[in-house]
Amino acid sequence: MTTLAHTTDHRKPLASGIFWLWISGLVVVLDQVSKSIAEHSLNLHEPMAVLPFFNFTLAYNTGAAFSFLADASGWQHWLFAVIAVVVSAFIVGWLWRLGREQRWLGVSLTLILGGAIGNVWDRLTLGHVIDFIDVYYQDWHFATFNIADSAISIGATMLVIESLFFHGKHKA
Repeated sequence: MTTLAHTTDHRKPLASGIFWLWISGLVVVLDQVSKSIAEHSLNLHEPMAVLPFFNFTLAYNTGAAFSFLADASGWQHWLFAVIAVVVSAFIVGWLWRLGREQRWLGVSLTLILGGAIGNVWDRLTLGHVIDFIDVYYQDWHFATFNIADSAISIGATMLVIESLFFHGKHKA
């Protein structure tokens, strides 16, 4: 009699990349606390100078990165929320298959995940994302952003570095 070999992964969650989820949790907490402070301490679109190139400026973003589709009629709110949920589920699956020793990749994915969750929480509960970090040079201002956006950008940069230079060989 022939039996089929099962190739299920019985890896324990803490032995997998799931271990790194604490970073996502930290990003979400820092993001939500900072947004709450910004919303209660700042007036909408009124900059509070911090450094000669840096303000805190409260802004609401109904679009995606850099306010992409912010002027659309409202359908984008649900599109971006669905995309964030799908990407988050994909990242959790990827982390589950990842080894805990793959730190660089685990950290990059959990930074992206934490940022996505922080912004999707705003979209679902407020209908917009709270932004408050304003970096500028003279009259040129970069798009106002938040801690979640920063985490996504750092995580995505780490992911690109991983894929271009290490492609799975980088463990630290």
